[in-house]
Amino acid sequence: FRVSGIYGPNRNPFKKILAGNAYRVDNQNHLFSRIHVRDFSQVLYLSMLSPNPGRIYNVCDNEPATSSDVVEYAARLLGVDPPPLSALDDIEMSEMAKSFYSDSKKIRNDRIKDELGIVLKFPNYRKGLDSILEEIEN
Repeated sequence: FRVSGIYGPNRNPFKKILAGNAYRVDNQNHLFSRIHVRDFSQVLYLSMLSPNPGRIYNVCDNEPATSSDVVEYAARLLGVDPPPLSALDDIEMSEMAKSFYSDSKKIRNDRIKDELGIVLKFPNYRKGLDSILEEIEN
């Protein structure tokens, strides 16, 4: 399994926004893929029902997006202003974290849908964040 960035109820941008340490990097060419933990679990389960040893599956949702867009959407859901867009060099982070922004990390998920019959519950970050916020509020 080639797994993209995993997010869910315990790992999401809401926590960073509420803690005041969220940031938005001004790099609209930096797209990356992500997957809600429940959809990842679904992929693992269905692959166990139809094992195909050695097969490689890209595990991600249907919509690569910038981290800036994800943080902005999460902030709007919380009813707060998103952090300002900042140049990468103006944000305090480790060199390893900065290296993440050096290229796009988007992948396609056709194989999990075609071979495993996956129907994503959260086909994009907006659906996933909507669900997480609903859980938090209840």
